[in-house]
Amino acid sequence: MNDRPSPIAHLRARIEGEEFDYQALLGSLGAFAYPRDKITALLRRGDIVRVKKGVYVFGRAHARRPYSREVLANMLYGPSYVSLEYALQYHGLIPERVEAVTSMTTNRARRFATPLGLFIYRPATPAAYPLGVELVEIEGGRFLLATPEKALADRVRADRGSGVDTIVAMERYLLEDLRVDPTALASLDAERLEPIAEAYGSRKLRLLSAVVRSMRPARAVMATS
Repeated sequence: MNDRPSPIAHLRARIEGEEFDYQALLGSLGAFAYPRDKITALLRRGDIVRVKKGVYVFGRAHARRPYSREVLANMLYGPSYVSLEYALQYHGLIPERVEAVTSMTTNRARRFATPLGLFIYRPATPAAYPLGVELVEIEGGRFLLATPEKALADRVRADRGSGVDTIVAMERYLLEDLRVDPTALASLDAERLEPIAEAYGSRKLRLLSAVVRSMRPARAVMATS
């Protein structure tokens, strides 16, 4: 009688998170003969799902918790961190639900249409890339995410056609075009934006910093009310 657990049980016992790469997959099945054949069978039965070549999640029947699209975004293309519209939604700065996971990378722009949704990557300059990025720990994984200030800076910089050239125009653009929540905007820290603007060498981001700094009295009123 063979008491060895099935390949999927063996895999599930060795991988804590829901998202994993090919190296972890192959290594976890190393005790089996012909592990690549086992991987093919796991995919065919839907025990695991290929998101993109080399990146996988467990199928519904074997998932312990929902997979994280933020973790997957970091895994699919890197180095990268989640930013732009998706991070603005994540931080509660904009009201719209954002379907595509948007990220910044030091590599060239890419987009991946996968069984789990669309992942979009825009390039950041190397000097600005590490600024305003935090590591978020979740159950079974972790991912890099832009702070609210960095996410907004990346979004403003990415909009090449906005034509914003004054503080008044920038405030109107933020509140009317991007639909940034005024209270959330007032809660941002201009001192975090200034080095990001400097690293990007962007006049628009200096205007963004000036708008946030001008809203400091409103933030002070909110703090004391």
